[in-house]
Amino acid sequence: MTTHPRVAWAITYIDEHLDERLSLNELAAKAGLSVWRFSAVFRKHAGVSPHRFICLQRLQLVRTLLADGESLASAAQVAGFYDQSHLCRHFKNAWGMTPSQYVGRQRSVAAMTDGSREREAA
Repeated sequence: MTTHPRVAWAITYIDEHLDERLSLNELAAKAGLSVWRFSAVFRKHAGVSPHRFICLQRLQLVRTLLADGESLASAAQVAGFYDQSHLCRHFKNAWGMTPSQYVGRQRSVAAMTDGSREREAA
């Protein structure tokens, strides 16, 4: 199924403005659709509601930022969350662990991978 052009535009717009407040009314108006129609078309083509999509995109950005060594507070701000606790709530709900647990696991995996490479090189 091809993506509706207004949904494709909205996805691009969302990705470029994750750090801003994105209201459903604003997105629908900019896409030239009523709120109800925009929500229905978006869900049909993206598989989730606009709100859920925005949240998931923000969480993906946070994961990337944390993997790059960004602080939790900075990652929350850059990704458009109100504060760290808002981010932590959504992160745990989506992935079943806190951002700190995620970072710890990433470090553990990296350490095991580095240890494997050292053993292979020896």
